[in-house]
Amino acid sequence: MTPDLPAGLRAAIDRALEGVPRKGLAERAARTSRAYRAGQPSSSVIREADDALAYALTRLPATYAACAAVLAEAVRRAPDFAPASLLDAGAGTGAASWAAVDAWPGLAALTWLDASPLFLALARQLAAAGPAALRAAQAQRADLTAPGPWTRADLVIASYALAEIMADRQNSTVIELWTVCDGLLVLVEPGTPAGYSRILEARKTLVDLGAVVIAPCPHQAGCPLVGEDWCHFSVRLPRSRDHRLAKGAEVPFEDERYSYLIAARPAVGIVSPRPRILAPPRTGKPGIALKLCGLDGALEHRLIPRRDKVAYAAARRLGWGDVL
Repeated sequence: MTPDLPAGLRAAIDRALEGVPRKGLAERAARTSRAYRAGQPSSSVIREADDALAYALTRLPATYAACAAVLAEAVRRAPDFAPASLLDAGAGTGAASWAAVDAWPGLAALTWLDASPLFLALARQLAAAGPAALRAAQAQRADLTAPGPWTRADLVIASYALAEIMADRQNSTVIELWTVCDGLLVLVEPGTPAGYSRILEARKTLVDLGAVVIAPCPHQAGCPLVGEDWCHFSVRLPRSRDHRLAKGAEVPFEDERYSYLIAARPAVGIVSPRPRILAPPRTGKPGIALKLCGLDGALEHRLIPRRDKVAYAAARRLGWGDVL
């Protein structure tokens, strides 16, 4: 999967932008970005349709890219998993659903949950340019902190959603998401210490509930980075001209840092785990140095020597987030 937006989604965003003053969008986008960096929920700044559009312009590409990277890993770890239904919890603009349909074209029944009618309306507008499953998605206004029942699904995704929920309500939300999940539960959060902390708490809850963690961890033990670092990854995505203008940026790309978790029901078939690369590999004269999360749950620093030509050639093709 590529981090580039699907052609239909790019075209839908362009159509939504027709006739909308760019200066106003840039101001709304700046306000949204400040709130995002301050850890405030999107509801604090998304009050009008143009606020949602500005959010989509600045955040949808990065959200899509992170979800695409995570779901590609889900496909790799569970190659025979073929979901027919998706619950996109905290769907926002629908970015995760677009990535899911790209990863699993067989998805037929999609449900969006979101508390914002503005986001749901924009998601519906953008989905009109997408595959049939997106066009037919069921949009439900729902508070993720309120009790369900929610629609059961083979695949449940909550991308950048836990950050919108008060800390004391996140655990109950994770439990509810797992309750309605029949196959894989995918959580994606910003790649910050706070985002990692939310993923870590969700991981503990899910393991206690009998979930099988399949990525990024190659084990079911505790995280070896606690107190030393935080587990996060990065994906590079292109910026369109409007994207650059809205963000006041000149560089034609951005790097989205994200943390994630993929948990499976025991019945889901998965391939054997491999050590995960937790940081950009460092190449020096002796060889390539890798920081790894091991199969036993321990942190490992391994050097692939230059003299081992086969292993060295293979390691040169690996990057941050890959498995060894």
